[in-house]
Amino acid sequence: MARKTTQSWLLLAPILLLASACSDAVESGAQPAPAQPGANAASSAAGKKAGDYPAPIQALEAQGLEVMGTFKAPSGLTGYAGIAGGNPVSIYLTGDGSHALIGTLVDAQGNDAGADAMRDLVVKPMSERIWKKLENATWVQDGKTGAPRVIYTFTDANCPYCHSFWEAARPWVDSGKVQLRHVMVGVIRQDSANKAAAILKAPSPGNALADNERNQSSGGIKPMAAIPADVRPQLDSNERLMLELGFQGTPGILFQDEQGNVQRRSGMPQGNDLNVVLGPR
Repeated sequence: MARKTTQSWLLLAPILLLASACSDAVESGAQPAPAQPGANAASSAAGKKAGDYPAPIQALEAQGLEVMGTFKAPSGLTGYAGIAGGNPVSIYLTGDGSHALIGTLVDAQGNDAGADAMRDLVVKPMSERIWKKLENATWVQDGKTGAPRVIYTFTDANCPYCHSFWEAARPWVDSGKVQLRHVMVGVIRQDSANKAAAILKAPSPGNALADNERNQSSGGIKPMAAIPADVRPQLDSNERLMLELGFQGTPGILFQDEQGNVQRRSGMPQGNDLNVVLGPR
């Protein structure tokens, strides 16, 4: 029973997104940018093989933990920086190597002992991985090529909050400051995938997407009668990526902060957070 509990805890790591469906996606799932680099000594896990780590770490690896590196920790502990369920996880091995603690280790001032190492060993590599996967996804360009800020958003053609984000972003997109890349999915209604297919198969997907948004109140773009064989795998792959990145609904928004780390928002950004996502107007 303890083993199953640990595994569930890992997959629900503390930095999980608060994802929501389109119907209640008005709440932002903001995540603050990591702290600036510090002096913690850390080492990469590159080249390590199964069996190289102490038994408690191996047990966690068997449950899905990917060890990204180790770092020095106080009180005779050894820190392990890892990824579980697509989220950063800190693990601390006891001095005798017989037990491992999962979570945040804080000092008397409340400072996280593993923050710097987690940023360097996990957050940065994870951001690079995520960005590469997004670049390789099937997306529709909305905005000028070469815009200084690129934002990916998982978009359903029927999602009213996707439409609200599209509409709110117009000043940034029209001025050439932002390029939105709509990773099309079909998850809201029965014809969502058919509408996504109509957009992707249009002579100009960007224009088709814009037509769908401009005519949202009257039903948007006409769905294709059948989803073409070459489009179905693209939509399936996009949906798998959306779920992999922690989003259960649309829009799911990702952008890079000033440190180059990927930030995420689940749902339509609210208030001043819209300026954080889209940048200076």
